[in-house]
Amino acid sequence: MTDRYAVIGNPVAHSKSPLIHAAFARQTAQDISYERLLAPLHDFVGTLRQFRIDGGRGANVTVPFKEEAWRLADTRTPRAQLAQAANTLVFTDAGIHADNTDGAGLVTDILQNIGYALSGRRILLMGAGGAARGVIAPLLAEHPALLVIVNRTVIRANALQHQFSPYGIVEACDYAALRGMQFDCIINATSASLSGELAPLPDGIFAPGSLAYDMMYGNAPTPFLRYAASHGAGSCADGLGMLVEQAAAAFELWRGVRPDTLPVIKQLRSL
Repeated sequence: MTDRYAVIGNPVAHSKSPLIHAAFARQTAQDISYERLLAPLHDFVGTLRQFRIDGGRGANVTVPFKEEAWRLADTRTPRAQLAQAANTLVFTDAGIHADNTDGAGLVTDILQNIGYALSGRRILLMGAGGAARGVIAPLLAEHPALLVIVNRTVIRANALQHQFSPYGIVEACDYAALRGMQFDCIINATSASLSGELAPLPDGIFAPGSLAYDMMYGNAPTPFLRYAASHGAGSCADGLGMLVEQAAAAFELWRGVRPDTLPVIKQLRSL
């Protein structure tokens, strides 16, 4: 019998996850199906519960439900526990097991696929929600010179600074405090790109040779990447590579086999 998996989010129609996991399944000869599930903003739990009742074996979770997925889980991996957010769920007889593969996917994409070293760099992370939580510890593990978390609501950024300061040099601020600062790598972990919005970054924030990375992706450059390209970023990348890399980690968790990501990234770029 074909095993069922899904990605759950709101919005979710844009997700390329079904294409990615179908490619992984062909590559590794796994008999699975994978679908998109739009959950009402007020009823992620109900959507997840029904999918599990209908025979689902596991799920990916995207915005804005990653923190709720973590709270819902019966057991969690250490990296999901640290992030207090989950993007991968495994359904077992014992309950729901949560993992967070976002950080590993992001770092793998930046280091291996883009070829940009993070050690000794000044990193700015935009956002303080579940997407940001999942990548802070893996970024700090690469030993940057500094990681600054910026958020419109600075109290949320301060909370993350306090939580992750044992793992590296972390600061927190609002956007107004960024004036006069420069960064080697700026990562957009907000959902603003989905609504066509742009955070109020000051001029001059991109250092020479800097990388602008948007964790969102689309058929056209996001507002953040368009801004970065016209305001001094050395290179720009969207989150498609991260999406494929985190999906590969989830697929391995579900199926016990690690797919090759580069052919899938290349396939998606050609669509």
